[in-house]
Amino acid sequence: MEKLFGNTPLWAAFIAFVLAQAIKPFTGLLDGKGWNMRMLTTTGGMPSSHSATMAALTVSIAMVEGLGSHLFAISFVASLIIMNDAMNVRYETGKQAEIINKWSELLSEIHKNGAFSPENLKTMIGHSSLQVAAGALLGLITGSVFTYFREFHV
Repeated sequence: MEKLFGNTPLWAAFIAFVLAQAIKPFTGLLDGKGWNMRMLTTTGGMPSSHSATMAALTVSIAMVEGLGSHLFAISFVASLIIMNDAMNVRYETGKQAEIINKWSELLSEIHKNGAFSPENLKTMIGHSSLQVAAGALLGLITGSVFTYFREFHV
């Protein structure tokens, strides 16, 4: 258990994730969508918590293990895959869900006898490139500051 609590990269990633999720309700205020507490526990939105988590993990591993370590290489490649997925695959999935929801509403209007009852799909699944970049920046800052004070500050 002591090794778990002493795992600096793990804690850097966890802190970045919590910070990113905590910021999301506030960014809703800035972009005119209003305050939404559900953003604390959902995917999508500004900033990307996936990007923040992976960037913090990767920079912390780089600082603790070195840029030449296998752990850094694995974390770096996984970060790129996850950020690409958030920006492209999951973002497009959200766009498709919007279209399916519109079709679903149209079908429910056509079949007013109750033969069709729509269930809306979640549309905020992925991230824009700005949301991914903001998450990555948050993760880089969080990971480097936390790791510096935990590992190197005397």
